[in-house]
Amino acid sequence: MSMTVRYRGTYTIKPETATWTGQLPLSELDQIGIITHVPTIYFYKPPPEWLHPADAIFDTLRGSLSRTLVPFYPLAGRLRWLEGGRLQLECNAMGVCFIEAESEGELNDLGDFSPRPEFEQLLPLLLVQVTKFKCGGLTLSFSMSHAVADGPSALHFMTEWARLARGERLSVEPYYDRKVLWAGDDPSSTLPPRPQHLEHSEFNPPPLLIGHTNNLEERKKKTTVAMLKLTRTQVETLKNAANKERAGQHHPYTRYETVAAHIWRCACKARKHKPEQPTAVGICVDSRHRLHPPLKLGYFGNATLDVVAAGMSGELVSSPLGCTSSKIREAIERVTHDHVRSAIDHIRRQPDLTLFQDVHALGSTRGPFYGNPNLGVVSWLTLPIYGHDFGWGREVHMGPGNHDFDGDSLVLPSLEEEGGLVVALCLQIAHMEDFKNFFYEDIVE
Repeated sequence: MSMTVRYRGTYTIKPETATWTGQLPLSELDQIGIITHVPTIYFYKPPPEWLHPADAIFDTLRGSLSRTLVPFYPLAGRLRWLEGGRLQLECNAMGVCFIEAESEGELNDLGDFSPRPEFEQLLPLLLVQVTKFKCGGLTLSFSMSHAVADGPSALHFMTEWARLARGERLSVEPYYDRKVLWAGDDPSSTLPPRPQHLEHSEFNPPPLLIGHTNNLEERKKKTTVAMLKLTRTQVETLKNAANKERAGQHHPYTRYETVAAHIWRCACKARKHKPEQPTAVGICVDSRHRLHPPLKLGYFGNATLDVVAAGMSGELVSSPLGCTSSKIREAIERVTHDHVRSAIDHIRRQPDLTLFQDVHALGSTRGPFYGNPNLGVVSWLTLPIYGHDFGWGREVHMGPGNHDFDGDSLVLPSLEEEGGLVVALCLQIAHMEDFKNFFYEDIVE
C-alpha cells in the first residue's frame, strides 16, 4: 500500500506555565536496556466533522499537550550524554515537537494495523504526530525516550493528557524523586556489598546459535511482523494445558506465563533448532510493587528490570507446556527487593554502560540481541493501553509504531473480545509461516 502524507505544520510545544528547571537525577534503571525513543500509535474512527473539525482537533491536542507538560515537565527537557555511556536529564522547558499531517489514504487501507513501513510516515520525529486521513479517521502517535520513562510511566502521561484534553483535572501527579531507587548515591560510601548469592544472569550476553561466534549474521536477516489473535477459549485451553499437573494448587500459571511459554516453544520449533541449542527469553518485570516499601503511585521513570529464562530447545519442545511456564515464573519471581537493589548496585559499579544499552534502533550492533535463538516477550496485559479518549471517542486500535527486530514480541489484551489476546510478533521471514502453524496447531486440550 502506498501512503502519501502531507505535513501541515511542525510546532514546538512548551509547558503552558513556568516549570522547575535544573538537573533531574536518573536512576541506573533509566540508563540500561532500550534508551532510544519507543513509538506507539493510536487509531481513531472519524469523529463527526460538525462536532470535531480537523482544525479544532489539532488545536485541542496542542493546547492540552502544553498543559500536560506542566506536571510532566521532564518530557520538555533534554538528555545529555556523559562519560561512560551515562545520561543526564536537563529540565529546561525547551519543549517537544508536535507535527500535524494529512494523508490521502484511509484507515481501511491499513488492514489489521500490523506494523509496516508505511507507519514510518505516521510516527513523530521526536515526540508527537497527529495525522488526519481522507476518511476523517485519525492517528495519534507518540515516541518517548525510554531513558525518561518505561511503559507504565509513558501510559500515565497518555492517560493524563487525554483527561486534560477532555477538560478534566489531573488524576495522579507524577512523582520524580528517583532517590527511592537510590539515584545519586555514592556507591563507595552508601551501598553495601552486593550479596554473593544473588546472580544476575540478565546482564550476561544471550546464547548464540551453535557454531556461531557472534550474532552479526542473524541481525542482518529480513524480518516480518504478524498480529496473531487468540480467542478467550484458546487462552483458556493453553492455561489448562499448562496447569494440568498443578490441579488444586493455589497459584496456577497466569495468562502471561502460559502464552509466553507457548511463544517460546513455537519459536524453537519454527527456527528448527538442534535439541542441544541453548535459548533464552527476556522478560520485563515491573518492580514498583516488589520493593519495600512499594514505589509511590505516579512514580515517573524506569522501574522495570529485564530478567531471563533459559533452557535447551529440545527440552522445551518435548516437555509439557507447564514445564516451560515454570521457567518463566522462576525468572519473574527472582525480582525481589533485594534482587533489584543488587542489580542497581551491579550496574552502578560498571565503568561503561554501553554494553548494557540496547540501541539497535539506531543501527548499532552493540547491546543485547534477542533474535534467533532467543526472543523477548513483553506483557502489556496489565497496562492501561486502551481508553484514551481525547474528546472524540476511544481508539479502535493501538499498538507498537515499529516492530522490526527478530524475536521482539508483545502480548496485548484484545479490544474485540474480553479475555482474548493479541500477540504482536516479529520474526525472520524464513521462520514466520512455520511459527504461525505451530502457534495455532499446538493449542490442544
